[in-house]
Amino acid sequence: MDILLFAKALILGIIEGLTEFLPISSTGHLIVFGDLLNFHSNGKVFEIAIQLGAVLAVVFEYRRRFAHVVTHIGREPETNRFVLNLAIAFIPAAVVGLLFSKQIKAFLFNPISVATALMVGGLLILWIEKRQSTRTPKVMRVEDMRPKDALVVGLAQILALIPGTSRSGSTIMGGMLWGLERKAATEFSFFLAVPVMIAATFYDVIKHYKDFSLQDAMLIVVGFVAAFVAGLVAVKALLKFIATKNYVPFAWYRIVFGGVILLTWLTGWVDWSSM
Repeated sequence: MDILLFAKALILGIIEGLTEFLPISSTGHLIVFGDLLNFHSNGKVFEIAIQLGAVLAVVFEYRRRFAHVVTHIGREPETNRFVLNLAIAFIPAAVVGLLFSKQIKAFLFNPISVATALMVGGLLILWIEKRQSTRTPKVMRVEDMRPKDALVVGLAQILALIPGTSRSGSTIMGGMLWGLERKAATEFSFFLAVPVMIAATFYDVIKHYKDFSLQDAMLIVVGFVAAFVAGLVAVKALLKFIATKNYVPFAWYRIVFGGVILLTWLTGWVDWSSM
């Protein structure tokens, strides 16, 4: 058993949990820090699977809400609409992901693509937040969302297939641009992560499970648990943060982080292409 390898899995699990729900791209961070730590998994399954650990933190945090949905689906119009909205928002990225996941992993899972997406996304967040400050949201609560609203968020989520874009960033900003209030867009992004990551994890695990060794499975377990614990911390902190502030600090973080990666690549300080 390689203790150093397990330490790397623990570190990446913590990074995943802390970044999954922030608009800074958890996948992008895993790619960059995975390269820095020289940690690479079969078919990128580790990076996908541990995201489910972070997402289950949302299920735990909103356990009463999810329990209410399970017990009232089919019997309560508001619950039925909530489930329908999740299904509608889930479909666009799921279809595009199934069609192009192989090409995306082959050509875009690299630090340079991530850095570019981080910077572009940061600039978009700055623009959307500035625009948001002069407009009144049309949808104040997740419960008030219509299927049309959910579809727009689902279409925005397609952008998250590009590593470095951020799933939460694309859905939250897409929702805000469409007219969702900041907290409503954030919470819907949380809820939408559950079916998305469950589907992505099981798809990748089933596709690659024959290539797994016992050590691979153990590494996923370590990363999974670390991501769950860190995810709980991140969810609580983000909800508290957005109660009084906006996403501008995260935009600047993306721009600086992406800029550092590109700068070290252009100057030759770090040969990202060889990682």
